[in-house]
Amino acid sequence: MSIWEQPWAIFGMGAVWLTLMCFLVALPCAQLGTFLVLRRMSLVGDAISHSVLPGIVVAFLFVGDLASPWLLIGAAVAGLLVTVLIEQIHQRTRIKQDSAIGIAFTSLFALGVVMLSLYLDKVHLDQQCVVEGSLGDILHYDTVALLGFDVPTPVVSMGVVAALTMVIIVVFYRVLMLSSFDAGLAASFGYKPMVVHYALMAFLSVVVVAAFQAVGAILVIALLILPGASAYLCSHKLKTILILASLHAFLSSLIGIYIHVWTNGNQSAAVVVAGLGLFLLAWLFGPADGVVVRAIHRRAKPVSEVVGHS
Repeated sequence: MSIWEQPWAIFGMGAVWLTLMCFLVALPCAQLGTFLVLRRMSLVGDAISHSVLPGIVVAFLFVGDLASPWLLIGAAVAGLLVTVLIEQIHQRTRIKQDSAIGIAFTSLFALGVVMLSLYLDKVHLDQQCVVEGSLGDILHYDTVALLGFDVPTPVVSMGVVAALTMVIIVVFYRVLMLSSFDAGLAASFGYKPMVVHYALMAFLSVVVVAAFQAVGAILVIALLILPGASAYLCSHKLKTILILASLHAFLSSLIGIYIHVWTNGNQSAAVVVAGLGLFLLAWLFGPADGVVVRAIHRRAKPVSEVVGHS
């Protein structure tokens, strides 16, 4: 058995569901994260990924069901809360935005951890779920018959979130593009940049909590930033960047399962390591801003100038 056959020999059809689940988590994170990178708001994604925890805990205290959609609503409210808190601290004080982000998300995350210890110490919403997720557990969930396959329910749920994300980006592409590059121009067209901003943050919160169980809140940060940052090094056209970010999500998910099997480590962390490897390749060889490509252009420039003068 070759090393390339190991994941499929070990997990069988389960390898398909694990890889697909990673991709369905990484895809919406990559698409929304691209706009965070363009808006220079990657740290806000970090803040939201940590701050959804108290919203989840409060929602669970009311409904008592980890599968309830109210947990998504609680996460969205918490995401909006931390966004508003960051804006208010930044605008109403002399504190810089990066410091405001640090104050807001560490405080809310700590509050969520304290609430976990006080009220949910016997519920499976623990630190392991928060930090690294439990991707392998999806193989033990109930399945749904879909297109002739028995698909684990978390894969179906994450597929719905990923599809909804893609629909929203396609429908509101123009609004997101204008507000990301030039808020003033967006306002001149009748759009409301702050409304778009808060709506984006709220939906980002929903995606984060949907990915919570699979990869954990901390590793979501990498999935929000790495694909968009890698794609940005390869192109400066937004549509191309979004496509490349999707490709990054797919390749990191596929390579990640191999790293997981070869190292016998955590699969969600392996996906992020694979994504980091792709980022390094883009950093070196990206057509738009790769280090090697820019060095080649710098060396070629004097030659072209000489030819032009002759």
